[in-house]
Amino acid sequence: MIDRIILNVVVDPVRADLGLTDVQIGLLQGLAFGLFYATVGLPLGLTADRYARRWVVIAGISVWSLATVASGYAHSFGELFAARLLVGLGEAALSPAAISIIADLFPPGERGRPVGIFLMGQAAANGFGISLTSWIADAAAAGRFAGLPLLDGLAAWRSVFVICGLLGFVVVAGLLATRAPLRRAPRRPGGLLDQARSSLAYLSEHRAIFVPLYLGFAVLFLAAYGAAAWQPTMLMRAFGASRADLGAILGPLTQVFSVAGPLAGGLLVDRAMRRGDNLARLSIPVFAPLFVIPSAFAVLAPDANLAMLLVASTPAAVAATGTTMLALLQSMVPADMRGFAVALTGLVNTLIGAVGGPLRVSLLTERGGGDLRRVGWSIAAVVVPSLLAASLLYAAARRAVRARV
Repeated sequence: MIDRIILNVVVDPVRADLGLTDVQIGLLQGLAFGLFYATVGLPLGLTADRYARRWVVIAGISVWSLATVASGYAHSFGELFAARLLVGLGEAALSPAAISIIADLFPPGERGRPVGIFLMGQAAANGFGISLTSWIADAAAAGRFAGLPLLDGLAAWRSVFVICGLLGFVVVAGLLATRAPLRRAPRRPGGLLDQARSSLAYLSEHRAIFVPLYLGFAVLFLAAYGAAAWQPTMLMRAFGASRADLGAILGPLTQVFSVAGPLAGGLLVDRAMRRGDNLARLSIPVFAPLFVIPSAFAVLAPDANLAMLLVASTPAAVAATGTTMLALLQSMVPADMRGFAVALTGLVNTLIGAVGGPLRVSLLTERGGGDLRRVGWSIAAVVVPSLLAASLLYAAARRAVRARV
């Protein structure tokens, strides 16, 4: 996550140094990373289902770390775009293999909590990454890295990319000292194409369950990405909040909710699993999106502090649903297609959620007469219907499971 969000922290110096436009920065933040992250995730998920998952993770970390280092030496938009593509390629390898490993490390009734802890890394990295990259940039600007190999003479923003990329190899060294658990199911005969066909055939056979399940997840994240992209702007435009206010109040509040959400979701899933209540597990994502609706109307809050509290609460329910979804997939699909099932969530979330959410909010704001202060109403107009649709789609998946049972 830190390598993914570095660019958000050093936008202005990168733009000035490379002579980029806002549109080019937007492409580097979204399309450059998401293109490979979404499309390459499926073959990497299949690879994790067939080959040594530890080596899949090690290869992924090595690729995205090298690409992050290369970003620090980019001298044009094209070079930086290519490096960001490779960051997305490397990161696409992590979740399918990691979630599959977790499923083999823990029995079905105890997987929710470790999945939640795994997702906590993403939540914690948002705040920690901003602090780390800011410290590195300040230290580089003060000349603390002068004379060091790879860093001497680099601009501060370039040092941030290089140092954070090199830190990835510390994780690689740690993984080289570990042993992956044995697979609980034997590998299917044939190659990757055979694996893909059998995985798709299983999903198609149970499409009444999996189609609404995946679409519900994607629509939920359309709301989440749309809100996350524009709610800070809404707070500044509608309530006059400053960036210092966001850092001092919104940041810490968001971290608390972001950490609580995955843990709560994991505990609820494990509790339902231990009771053997499959329908109770599916009830969590049916109702969790509804708890996000109040935050969609943060623009109606009487003051900025309450508005920031509402905005900060969004990640809790979203993260709880994400934890539930990943834990559910590990018990709903055969053991030899867990990586593929997780990779598919990345594909639909990126193509529908990450691309569609922020774009829909911005289009509504522009079409609403160009009054930029109305972005809060645009958020509500996109987020609320998406949340209701996600809840209904999860309810449809739950009905399909009940019918099959």
